[in-house]
Amino acid sequence: MILRKRDGYELDTDPARIDLDRVHHWLSTDAFWALGRSREVVEQSLRASLPFAVYAADGGEQVAFARVVTDLATFAWLCDVYVDRAHRGRGLGTWLATAVVEHLRPYALKRILLSTADAHEVYARAGFVPFPDPEKLMIARS
Repeated sequence: MILRKRDGYELDTDPARIDLDRVHHWLSTDAFWALGRSREVVEQSLRASLPFAVYAADGGEQVAFARVVTDLATFAWLCDVYVDRAHRGRGLGTWLATAVVEHLRPYALKRILLSTADAHEVYARAGFVPFPDPEKLMIARS
């Protein structure tokens, strides 16, 4: 799937286009939830996920990334959403999250979840709302 914004940004789901070195750098050095994550783990997680990337109009440099872990039947988890600092404030995070929701719509999933510490308004514009019963959620730490 390829989408284009009027300002020239392009969103693509082709895993072959992902700049793995760039994504690893972003996640391991600047994303608080993934600091120190190894390149091998980033690569493995990408292989087991649906990737979404945004590319700049001026030469196609990758400027954002997200991935979705899903069974394509009942559930999806949107994670590792990152927009390059130089491209923030242009609506790319919301565009990326909205594209994920729209891409998954034909599967009629029961839920698409994500976790955020600081970008609630970005995801709200893409249709996400607080989990209605957070007391039902549990986590097993490994």
